[in-house]
Amino acid sequence: MRLFCLLLVAALPALGQSIVERARRLYDQKSIPEAKAMLDKVQEEDPDYALAQYYLGRIAFDNQDYDNAAEHFEEATEAKNGEKSEYYAWLGDTYGTIARDANIIRQGLLAPKMKSAWEKAIALDSRNLDARQSLISFYTEAPGFMGGSMEKAKEMAKQIMAINPAQGHRSLGNLYVKEKNILGAEKEYLEMVKTDPATAPLLGNFYLNEKKFDKAFAMFDAALQKDPHDMVAVYQLGKTSAVSGQRLDEGEQAMLRYLAYAPKPNEASHAGANMRLAQIYEKKGKKPEAKQKYEQALKLDGNLKEAKEGLGRVSRP
Repeated sequence: MRLFCLLLVAALPALGQSIVERARRLYDQKSIPEAKAMLDKVQEEDPDYALAQYYLGRIAFDNQDYDNAAEHFEEATEAKNGEKSEYYAWLGDTYGTIARDANIIRQGLLAPKMKSAWEKAIALDSRNLDARQSLISFYTEAPGFMGGSMEKAKEMAKQIMAINPAQGHRSLGNLYVKEKNILGAEKEYLEMVKTDPATAPLLGNFYLNEKKFDKAFAMFDAALQKDPHDMVAVYQLGKTSAVSGQRLDEGEQAMLRYLAYAPKPNEASHAGANMRLAQIYEKKGKKPEAKQKYEQALKLDGNLKEAKEGLGRVSRP
């Protein structure tokens, strides 16, 4: 009897949920076929129809079925209760993904649609930073006759700065990098770190990309002096060693230490760490060790271009 009561209590929350709420939980739990089967049953007259179409769009997008995803997101935005910022943001992103591999004619047709979707997302929620970042990408990648404009991109970055200063400085810094204004970019990245110290690895990566290795090492040395258990800094120090060819013994130890650590979801993967360790071994002239680590990296992530190239180099007689 007690077991029956416990099971009944556990089931009560689900009994009070709508079909879409239950499907959303299944989606979050990665039970995708079950979620889709439930969402497909939601009819147009249902108050949750727009939300159901939104999640069907998300499922199609996850499956790289972008045309189908766009249809679902369009349906969501056109339905009753469909005036949601995130629906329009995802619609714009889906159009953009389709345009990426489309011919010039289809790109020309999609350009105003994606721009309009992101603008609508921002009109519904001015703090939707994802939509604002997507518009920056549009302004910098689209040709002028399709609406591209570096000045509009910079203006959007400044608007982001008013909402999230660190992200705004980062966006403006990225734009200066595109213009090869390295001094301007560095100034923005320094402001980014000043407003949010957690973004320091991004400044370190900037120094790394610009081959300012002394500044990159100095940043990660300082981070580790402050917190020896900062595993992001451990990885970045190893990466800087792998790219620069400097302080190789320290870089090797850093990467071995990182490989003994379980990365959090947003941290560098073991695939990347194996690749960087392989690069260190390659620079040290240890071809067998480098080959083994490149193979391990590709076993974990077969899409690592640098690992494929490295394996090719060390496999040659």
